[in-house]
Amino acid sequence: MSRIVHLALKVEDLERTTQFYREVFGFSEMNTDRVRDHTSRHLSDGTIDLALIQYDAGTQSAESRAAGEGPCIHHFAVEVADLAGAEKRIRALGCEIISDPGVVPVKFRSPGGIVCEIVPEGRYKKPKATAAKRAVPRKAVRKAAKKKKK
Repeated sequence: MSRIVHLALKVEDLERTTQFYREVFGFSEMNTDRVRDHTSRHLSDGTIDLALIQYDAGTQSAESRAAGEGPCIHHFAVEVADLAGAEKRIRALGCEIISDPGVVPVKFRSPGGIVCEIVPEGRYKKPKATAAKRAVPRKAVRKAAKKKKK
């Protein structure tokens, strides 16, 4: 069965946004990559991959403009067993493919215009974060919250 494995946020300040998700929610920083016209930093809550995307100033790529201007939910990803088959079904339903031909993941506009992408199984398997990258453990956050309530 297909499942949602990834959510991407378009951000203006990568460092400040990273700090927020690490300190407030205890998300772990997994990796940071330079991809075409943007920097993509991946965080995780242990289940879902949360990508923070900061596009280069002045970029005009279709992907950078797909979700609209400045901070917003950029897209979400659905993991599928058969990428080619899923892309065929998407096209057959009249959805616009945003990604360049041959690019994986395949980004498209679902009915109503929401940007989505399909990814092959295993693309967002969670590698273990290094201790240096790990934020405050969730147990510590819960313990502090309980103390605060008392």
